[in-house]
Amino acid sequence: MAEKSFAKGDKVEWNTHGSTAEGTVEEKITEDTEAAGRTVRADEDSPQYRVRSDKSGRDAVHKPDALKRKS
Repeated sequence: MAEKSFAKGDKVEWNTHGSTAEGTVEEKITEDTEAAGRTVRADEDSPQYRVRSDKSGRDAVHKPDALKRKS
């Protein structure tokens, strides 16, 4: 199965604390960095995505499998 891929500006949703959050992809992270208040371990083969919540305006970082494209 091909890995999910997202681009900046894509509308996505993810599960959080028993509910669903919606937001926008802000960047694809492909190297270890600090984002959303934590250390993110990522590389070209295992990227993560920084997303901004529509509801709270806060950033979160998720692996591709945790995100679902909004239709």
